Amino acid sequence: MFRKCRQDSPPALYLKRALGGLYHQTLMSIIEKPSILVNEISSWYFFYMANKSADGHQGAFFNRLLLLTESFLSYRKRVRRIKKEKQEKKNIFLDWIEAFLWAAGMVLLINQYLIQAYQIPSGSMIDTLLIGDRIFVNKMIYGPELLPGIGKLTSPVKPKRNDIIIFENPSYLTNSLARELAQRIIYMLTLSLVNIDTDEYGEPRPHFLIKRAVGVGGDRFIQEKGNMRIRPAGESRWYDEREFNSSKGMTHNLDRLMDENSYTILEAAGRAAGYRDLGVQVPPSIMDQASSAVNIRYPDLFAHEKARLEVLRGAQPHVSRHSVRLAQFNLGIHVPESRLLPLGDNRDNSRDGRYFGPVASSRVLGRGSIIYWPGDFRSRSFAAFQRFGFFR
Repeated sequence: MFRKCRQDSPPALYLKRALGGLYHQTLMSIIEKPSILVNEISSWYFFYMANKSADGHQGAFFNRLLLLTESFLSYRKRVRRIKKEKQEKKNIFLDWIEAFLWAAGMVLLINQYLIQAYQIPSGSMIDTLLIGDRIFVNKMIYGPELLPGIGKLTSPVKPKRNDIIIFENPSYLTNSLARELAQRIIYMLTLSLVNIDTDEYGEPRPHFLIKRAVGVGGDRFIQEKGNMRIRPAGESRWYDEREFNSSKGMTHNLDRLMDENSYTILEAAGRAAGYRDLGVQVPPSIMDQASSAVNIRYPDLFAHEKARLEVLRGAQPHVSRHSVRLAQFNLGIHVPESRLLPLGDNRDNSRDGRYFGPVASSRVLGRGSIIYWPGDFRSRSFAAFQRFGFFR
C-alpha cells in the first residue's frame, strides 16, 4: 500500500527512517515507556494519511490499529498513575490503619482455615511436647471451622489412631459467646502470645486440649496401676499398651512419673478417704500406710478413687452411684464409633479422656504438626535446637 507514495516524497523518507530505527529505538523502549511506540505510530500514521490514496480503507485500518495499540500499551502506565495519585491523596494515618487491617485479616484467615499457632500450657504431653512449646496446628486436614466456635467444614481425612489432635475441652464452660469469640481472635492475631481467657488466679483456662488419639471406635481400655490395657475392635485379646504400640510401629514414649512401688501407699490413702467419707475411724494399719502418701508428687488419682469407692460400696451396697462409678473402673472405657479416646503421653499428669470420656471426631479442630519455638529454647542446649520441626 506504500507504493502509491512517490519514492522521493517526505512521507516515504520518513517511513524508511522509522522502519530502520524501530528495532533500535522504539521497540527496545516499549517496556519502560510504551508511549514512545504510540508517538511513532501516530507520526507514521499522520504522514501516511497526508499522502493516502482515494480509497480510504487504509485510513480506517490504521485508525483502529492506533487506538488498539494505544489502549494496550498505555494500560499499565495508566493503572500505575492512578494508584500513585490515590496514594498521594490518602491520609498517612488511614494508610497505616488500612495496612494493619489487611495484615490482621490475613493472619485471621490463615489461622482460621490453614494453620494456627498454639502454646502448650501443661506437661501432659511430656516428652513429646514440653511446657511452653509453641506449635503450629494443621487445621485444614480435618476441615476447619467456618467461624471460631461455629460450624465446621467436612473433610475426607478423618483423625486416626496415634494422631496428636487438638480439640475443645468438653469440661470448659464459656462466660459468653462474645467473650469467647474475642478471646480466640486475640489469641490468633498474637500467634498465641496473648491469652485473655484466664481464671481468678490469672492462669490460662484450658479451653483447648492437645492429646494423642490412643483409642478409636470399637476399642476398649482398662487402666491397672497406671498402665493401660487395650482390646482393639473385633479382637478378644487384651494387650498391654506398650506391646500394642510396638506391634503397630508406634514409637512415642509413654512417660510415668509415679513409682509403681508407691501404689500400696496410694491405695491405702484411698481407703482411708473412704472411711472418712463414712464418718468412721480409720483403722490404724491403714493410717500408718497412708501417712506417707503426701510425699507422692504425681499420684495416680484413678487408683486412689477406685480404692475409696470399694470401701464406700462395701459399706453402702444400696447406694447405686458407688456401684456405677466403680463399674466404670472395673469394666473400663468403651470408645463408640466416630469417637476418639484422647490421652496424654504423660499419664500421671494429664487430665484427658479418662476423666471426660471419648470425644467426637467432628469436634477435633486440627492435628499438631510443627514445633516452631521450643519452650526450653532459652537453655541454648543442643537438645532444644533438635526439637525444632515436625513431631508426632
